[in-house]
Amino acid sequence: MSFYKYNKLNYEFFIARNITRKSSDKFSSPIIRVAISSITIGLAVMIISIAIVTGYQKEIRDKVIGFGSHIQISHYDSNLSYESIPIEVNNDIISRILNIKGVKHIQSYAIKAGIIKADQQIQGIVLKGIDKNYDWDFFNKKIIEGSPIYISDTVTTNGIIISKITANSLKLKVGDTVKMYFITEGENIPRGRKFYVSGIYETGLQELDKIYAICDIKHIRKLNLWNSNQISGYEVLINDFKQIENINSQIYNIIGYDLDARTIKQTYPEIFDWIGLFNVNVIIILTLMVLVASINMITALLILILEKTNMIGILKTLGAQNLSIRKIFIYNGLYMIIKGLFWGNILALLLCLIQIKTGIITLNQESYYVPVVPINLNFIHIIAINVGTLIICMAMLIIPSYIVTRITPIKTIRFS
Repeated sequence: MSFYKYNKLNYEFFIARNITRKSSDKFSSPIIRVAISSITIGLAVMIISIAIVTGYQKEIRDKVIGFGSHIQISHYDSNLSYESIPIEVNNDIISRILNIKGVKHIQSYAIKAGIIKADQQIQGIVLKGIDKNYDWDFFNKKIIEGSPIYISDTVTTNGIIISKITANSLKLKVGDTVKMYFITEGENIPRGRKFYVSGIYETGLQELDKIYAICDIKHIRKLNLWNSNQISGYEVLINDFKQIENINSQIYNIIGYDLDARTIKQTYPEIFDWIGLFNVNVIIILTLMVLVASINMITALLILILEKTNMIGILKTLGAQNLSIRKIFIYNGLYMIIKGLFWGNILALLLCLIQIKTGIITLNQESYYVPVVPINLNFIHIIAINVGTLIICMAMLIIPSYIVTRITPIKTIRFS
C-alpha cells in the first residue's frame, strides 16, 4: 500500500488525534470533560445497580431454595398441605433423576405441623424431617449457635434445629429441652415428643424462619404411623437455576402419574414475582443513565464542531468530503466514550470490591432480609453494559455530525 493510499484512509484519524491533543486549552475542554465524566458515572451506576439487584435476587433466591430445594417431588394429591400423603422410596426413580444432566443432589424429606411448647409459651411450627443424605451446605452457613444434628440409619436423634425467631419468642437456647405436640388422624389426644435444641439458625426470611424446624425424619414417620420406607417426598438440587424448568420437565416425565414435581418458583410464586419486579428498576436506571450520557456526548460534539468550523471550511476547500469530515468528529466522540467507559469500569469494580470485602454498607435485615448490600459481579453483564453503551452513544453521535454537511467553505472563510 502506498503512502498516499495510507494517508487517504487514515487522515481522518490523524486529524482527530491532533484535535484531541490540542483541545486542553480550548473552550470545548471543560465540556469534553463533563461528557467523559457523565459516561464514567453513568456506566459505574449501571454496573453497580445490576450487581446489587442481581446480588439481592440471588441472595433471596438461595435462601428460599435452602428451605425447599430447586424442585420438590411429592404425592400428586398433597398440594402444599403440611399433612402430606406418603410415598414409597423408589431407588429406580432416584437413580434416573440423578442421571439427568444438571442434577446435583436428591434427598428425602417428611413434614409434620405441630405446636412447640417451652415453659408457658407455645408456637405453631412445621417440623421438617431429614435423613443422613441431607445436604447441609445451606444451613451450615446459617446456624449461628450450636451445630447441625447427626442422623444415622439406626438410632433416632432427638436434636432439633430452630430459628432465632422461634428461640427468642420461646426464650430458648442451645441445649434446652422443648416439647412438641401433634395431632394424628384418627386420634383425639395429641401426641407429644421431647427434643433438645441442637442449633439455632437465622436466614433473614422471617416468613420461613418462624415456621420451620429441622429434625430426624424417623420422628415424622412415627408420628404419622408410616413405615421406614415412606416419606413426604424428594428434594432435588440442581447446578444451574436457569435450567430449572427444563430439568423439572424431565423429572416430571420420569416420576409417573401419581407424583408431582414442582419448582421452587411454583411453590413460592409471591417471592419470585416480588424479586422479579426489581428488573423494572434496573431497566429504568439503565435507560436514564444511557440517555444522560448520550445527551452530554451530543452536546460536547456540537460544541467541538462549532469550535472547529474554520477547520471544516479549510478541509472542504481542499476537497475533503462531508463523510470524511464527519468521521473526524465521530473519532473524537469515540475517544471520549472509550475513556469514559474505562474509568467507569474502574470506579464500579473498585466500589463493588470494597463492598464485597468489607460489607461497609449494611441493611436492616428485618426489612430487607439481608444484613449487608449484596454484590453479584457477573462479567457477562458488565461486557453487555459496556457494549450497549458504546453502540448507543456512537449511534447518537451520527446526529450532531450531520451538521458538518450544512457548513459551506465560503461562510467559514467570511466568519474567520
